[in-house]
Amino acid sequence: MKKELQWMREDHPSSVESQIKKKRKMKPIGKYILIKTIEETITAASGLILSADDASQLRYKKGIVVKPGTDVQEIKEGNDIYYDTRAGYTMLIGSETYTIIVERDVVVVL
Repeated sequence: MKKELQWMREDHPSSVESQIKKKRKMKPIGKYILIKTIEETITAASGLILSADDASQLRYKKGIVVKPGTDVQEIKEGNDIYYDTRAGYTMLIGSETYTIIVERDVVVVL
């Protein structure tokens, strides 16, 4: 097979099928949790909508659990959670941005 066409093969590391298979297999280890941050609009009691700058100053952010780690007991895949803003690290997996946090940084499970 020509070298230019190798990327089209299913088993080639850069193919779309290969990337999808990797996402299905990804699993955080230990007490780590893989989450997707949810951007929400915040309305004050007076009816004012807070700007992104004001919302970024809040202590906690909302997210949805993509995959809990191997040692996480209480938090399940698909749970909505609030976690500490200063916690975790953002990383790029494939073309999507995720945040990795530790279980102790979760404040509320909805």
